[in-house]
Amino acid sequence: MNDILQAEKDFSIDTIPEPENIEDVIFSLMVNPNLSSINYFNDFSEVNISPDSIGDSDNDETGLFELDSNGTSMAMTTHAFHHHLQNDPQKATEILISRAARKMLCFGASPTAISAFLYHINFGDPKGQFIASGAKRGLENAAKKFNLKISDRKIRFDHFSKHGPVFPTIIISMMSLVHNQEKITTHTFKRKGNNIFLIGRSIDDIGSSEYLEFYHGVSDSPLPAFDINVEIEIQSALKKLHKRDLIRSASPIGKGGLFFTLLRAAIPNDLGFDIITDAEIRIDSFLFGEAMGRILVDVDLENEDDFMDLLTEMNIPFFTLGHVTKGEIRIDDTSFGFIDKMTAGV
Repeated sequence: MNDILQAEKDFSIDTIPEPENIEDVIFSLMVNPNLSSINYFNDFSEVNISPDSIGDSDNDETGLFELDSNGTSMAMTTHAFHHHLQNDPQKATEILISRAARKMLCFGASPTAISAFLYHINFGDPKGQFIASGAKRGLENAAKKFNLKISDRKIRFDHFSKHGPVFPTIIISMMSLVHNQEKITTHTFKRKGNNIFLIGRSIDDIGSSEYLEFYHGVSDSPLPAFDINVEIEIQSALKKLHKRDLIRSASPIGKGGLFFTLLRAAIPNDLGFDIITDAEIRIDSFLFGEAMGRILVDVDLENEDDFMDLLTEMNIPFFTLGHVTKGEIRIDDTSFGFIDKMTAGV
């Protein structure tokens, strides 16, 4: 445990070489099952996991349930996290809840309530008590920041005195209200030519990313960059963008970083993207880092000025990435082929 904590403290992005060939990274990560949305328990076929599943759902795994005949619905999402729960349970819990809230707001839903479950915890042990108390603080702080109601028992426990190699894990479920299903914003690009923007600030950070662990084999690294107050600002801007109907799609930057978020947005409608990376940020951080507080959106050409004006007025950083293509994937003027190259059979 102490060795892991020390390794995380000693970690520096400067020890990780920048990849010489981005295409090698992409196709190495394509076989990572954590970047596929396949749910084994809901798919009993014998078909192997394929990259097709990265973008096979129009609502990106968010459940939607109609509550009444007036158009009011409930959206629900469930997230789990085990990284650093033993070292910094408060921050890890706040990150998990922030991810869920950002996802719900991208969808156009209003986060309302949350429940939490700690799995493989021995709360009779001081380490278990440390995790439980830290997770409780994180849950309460995030709920206050995001104005969420918490289930009566706050955190439920699954007690294990000897959980062996299984890491303690926190699982949260977030419920949100959707007042008008016609106003739902999905994660998928809708048409060629729309401009693509990244809301939020990119930094040189690859901590706890799928890229760092799967491609470089580094499992002990800090949590991704995170500031809960920045999350509040970004999510407040997102609400206004929805209210003014200025965005066509919205996706939180999640597993796999910006590149795989772009891929999940492009695949369903057989579209592509042509983007330029930030020259001030390492290309692997920019494309594959999983720092918090960032949202991918596409915007109709006629709404571009209003979109940029609103974010500028709110002092929200954003970056112009490029535009949606008919199917080609281009990064920094280099073609990576067409979207069908990213599907099974390659």
